[in-house]
Order: sequence, then C-alpha cells, then structure tokens
Amino acid sequence: MIRGIHHIGVHVHDMDRMIQFYREAFGFELVGEPFQWSDDEFIDRIVDVPQSAAKGCMLRAGTCYMELFQYSAPTPKSTEPLNPYDKGYTHFCVDVTDIETEYTRLKAVGMTFSEPAPIDVGHVKSIYGRDPEGNDIEIQETTDECDFPLDQLSTDPTRP
Repeated sequence: MIRGIHHIGVHVHDMDRMIQFYREAFGFELVGEPFQWSDDEFIDRIVDVPQSAAKGCMLRAGTCYMELFQYSAPTPKSTEPLNPYDKGYTHFCVDVTDIETEYTRLKAVGMTFSEPAPIDVGHVKSIYGRDPEGNDIEIQETTDECDFPLDQLSTDPTRP
C-alpha cells in the first residue's frame, strides 16, 4: 500500500547556498547532519551510480521532505536545469494560503519568475518560478471549489 510520497531528491551545484535558500524560502529545516561518501560500493548500489561521490542532506518542512545531493563523481552530463517540457522529474509544487504574499516574499529571497503575478485559473492560482540554480518550483493556492485541496489528498481513497 502506498502511503504517499516521502521525499523528492534534487541535485544541486552549491549545497550550502541551496540549504540556505530552501530554509529562507520555504521554512525547511535540516534533518540530522549532512552526509557524504566516495568509493563506497554499498552506497553506489543504493543510489544505482557506480563509482559515485557526493555529499547530501535531508530537509523537512511539515510532512514534506527534500533530499539535496551535490555529486562530485561522476561528472553530470548536463549542468542545465530541466524545463517543464523535458523528460523526467521537472518540478515540485508548494501549496500556500496567500499566493500574492508568497510570490513577493519568494522573489525577495532569490526566486525568479517570468510572469509578473500568479495566474488565476479559477479553482487554483498558480505560478512557476526558479530557485537560484534554475530548478522549477510551482507555487499554488487552491480555492474551496478545487477538486484536489491539499488537506484532503491523503484521507479520501476514492480521490485520484
């Protein structure tokens, strides 16, 4: 039985900078101590990356966990962030209660947005932005009429 998504993993280029950003932007806290490895066949098996070397950490905000990795080996094939239309995991979404206030606050701590304001779709207000390394983050505020309010997602098994 699936209970829900535990965490997302994000490869970053500057771990310290990104920890600070996610603390300021979304209130994430460091869980435990940062970790690192190299030349460790056991961890290579876990992450499914032969001859890997990296440092990492786990962050938490409420029940949302984010694991940051900064690999030093192997060298990444691309250093460019993914776009919403690229194959693979491309963004995560944060549900907020006052999107206009959060939009302004997030800009002040380093997020960039291509739109001048959140977009009102009716059942949800939403906007995509990028963290300081260019990773996509969606910010949304759902209305009472929304079919998928965050507080009901894990309690009703009949909901998609």
